[in-house]
Amino acid sequence: MHHHPPNFIHPTEIPVSELPNCPECNAEFTYQDGLLLVCPTCAHEWTPSDEKSPDGTAADDSAVRDANGNILQSGDSVIVIKDLKVKGSSLVVKGGTKVKNIRLVDGDHDIDCKIEGIGAMSLKSEFVRKA
Repeated sequence: MHHHPPNFIHPTEIPVSELPNCPECNAEFTYQDGLLLVCPTCAHEWTPSDEKSPDGTAADDSAVRDANGNILQSGDSVIVIKDLKVKGSSLVVKGGTKVKNIRLVDGDHDIDCKIEGIGAMSLKSEFVRKA
C-alpha cells in the first residue's frame, strides 16, 4: 500500500475546470500554463483570447488598429501619417496621403490598398490613421 502525504490529491479527483477544448484537435485535457492554454495531446498552445467568438469572427484583440488605436475595417479610408518609401522603387508615399477603400489582410503589412500615382501596395496599420 502506498502512503501518500496527507494533503495529496489523487489526480483523478481534481475537478476538470471550465477550460475549453483544444482548438486544434478538440482534446479536452487542456491545462493552463501562465497565460497560455496548452493541449498535452497535440502540444498546441494558445491564449484564451485567441478564441473566435460564436459568430466565427475573431475576438476584438485581432482587430486591425490604426496609429491612434481606432479599429480599421475593409473599405475604410485612411491617411498615411509619415513618409513611407515604396519597397523596390524610388517612390515615396507622402505623409498626409489619403488612401481610400483599404482591404485588411493577414501579415505584418495588414492593409492592402491602391495609391494614386503608385498603384497597389501594402501598408502597416501603425503608419495610418482613420480618415
